[in-house]
This record gives sequence, structure tokens and C-alpha cells, in this order.
Amino acid sequence: QVHLVESGGGEVQAGDSLRLSCVPSGLTFSRYDMGWFRQAPGKEREFVAAISLGGSTKFVTDSVKGRFTISRDNAKNTVYLQMNSLKSEDTAAYYCAANSGKWSPRDSSRYDYWGQGTQVTVSS
Repeated sequence: QVHLVESGGGEVQAGDSLRLSCVPSGLTFSRYDMGWFRQAPGKEREFVAAISLGGSTKFVTDSVKGRFTISRDNAKNTVYLQMNSLKSEDTAAYYCAANSGKWSPRDSSRYDYWGQGTQVTVSS
């Protein structure tokens, strides 16, 4: 059975940093492209960042470009989302997702597995 477990969320002040981690189990991590999405109350889930299975290709949505960085360590079976200069509009539940097939990084419907999410709350 596949599980993706996110951690690292919390309540911070605007301008602070957080690093989210996601550790999948039940799958061969190095064979999956990975993505981070977020969903704020009353809004649709939106793409944040994605990274290819080998880590050589990355995508980041414009609203977080220059502030968020996605990375992965295949030896540790972990994908990270480093979030710097956090803003109140970054407040959301953050989800990691895994894709094994044809990849469309920004399309949530293309991902096979999802975590339960970790909450990030940024106060101004």
C-alpha cells in the first residue's frame, strides 16, 4: 500500500521560512516524478512545484518563484519544498503527490498518489 507523509508545516510570521518534507512508502521513489500542491480554504487546489524523477527538471508556479525551491534526495526517499519569505497568501494545506506515468507537472489529475497534507499558516 502506498503512503505519502508530509511534515514540516506550522504557523509562522510573514517573512519566515519553512521546509516541507514528503516521504513516500510502498513505491519505488526514484521512479516517480513528484509534485507539491496547495489548497487554501474556499479555493481550488493549485500547483506549487514539481520535480522529475531524477531531479534534473523542476517547475515552480510564478507566484512562488524565487521564494520556494523543490528538491529531492532519492537516497532518503524524500522530496522537499523549501519555502522562504513566506507571505500570508501562502497559507494553505500543502500536499505532495507522486506520478509514475506520462507527466504533466501542473495537472493534479495526472498524479497517482497523494499525501494527507500539512498545514502552513502565515500571519502578517
